[in-house]
Amino acid sequence: MAEHEHGKMDIAEQEKTFDGFLKFVVWGTVISIGILVFLALVNA
Repeated sequence: MAEHEHGKMDIAEQEKTFDGFLKFVVWGTVISIGILVFLALVNA
């Protein structure tokens, strides 16, 4: 079995996945807040 060396792993794919996840969460939050504001204005 290969010996583990700290800091030697290629994490480019994990970083791309995490960046995509953050974009998804930010856009989902913005859209949700927008919908809530719209509903609050329509029902006022």
